Amino acid sequence: MPYLLGLPSWAYLALFFVIPLGSMLALSVAVGNPLVGYAYRGHFAEFLDAIVQYRLQFLRSFTYGGLSTVAALAIAYPAAYWIAFNGGRHKSTYLLLILLPFFVSFVIRTVAWQFILADQGFMLSHLKSWGLISQRAYILSTPWAVVGGLVYNSLAYYVLPLYVALEKIDRRVVRAAGDLYADPTSTFLRVILPLSSPGIFAGFLLVFVTNVGDFVNVQILGGPGTYMVGNVIQDSFFVNQDYPMAAALSSILMLLLVVAIYLYARAFGTESIQEYAA
Repeated sequence: MPYLLGLPSWAYLALFFVIPLGSMLALSVAVGNPLVGYAYRGHFAEFLDAIVQYRLQFLRSFTYGGLSTVAALAIAYPAAYWIAFNGGRHKSTYLLLILLPFFVSFVIRTVAWQFILADQGFMLSHLKSWGLISQRAYILSTPWAVVGGLVYNSLAYYVLPLYVALEKIDRRVVRAAGDLYADPTSTFLRVILPLSSPGIFAGFLLVFVTNVGDFVNVQILGGPGTYMVGNVIQDSFFVNQDYPMAAALSSILMLLLVVAIYLYARAFGTESIQEYAA
């Protein structure tokens, strides 16, 4: 009976994950073009070419993804902590306010930041008129604009799992730490932080994986010098129609993400934080 109950989930994964993944891996070793078709001859040289040609974009993607994930955690944790411990009966309202901007399209939100960060936008124009920054200062087409866009567009994905983890903490455990003469800093580091580590880990998975593969923020807020591997994959698919290269890049990116997540889980996973707390 348990296997029968799980059958729809397995069928869904097979249809929408395993089969597309197998098709992508097969296409990455194919030879040909859309006009004459493809021959699946095990052309693994495409992987080496992808790494050699686009190693800078891979490095940039993981750098931007890592920076934006850390920044999102630094912003989301205090917000989730305050809502969970001090929100009272208005917790749902505060969460709704955080989620409200995400009811708007992802692209529209990013374009809005393009207007905000424009050279003559209301933010930079005022700073320039007040003499606080140089008249030649700009933010768009820089890594800071891309990372900022990634942080903004992924913030809710970190707040929600953190809030769930913090809300589940038994308040009697926190009060017991105070009864044992633990100061607020020690209580946070040795009680609250370890118990909220599942939310930190879940948020990392959601934000890091999403941001590393992002291409919209670079397309709108960045420039040619900020291209990530997601932009290369998009161009390979829709502009150059080099499907084997696009499939090879996607396969390499997926493999690197799996390795990065595994290393993160081993180094900073829930068990490690709980062992530190003990």
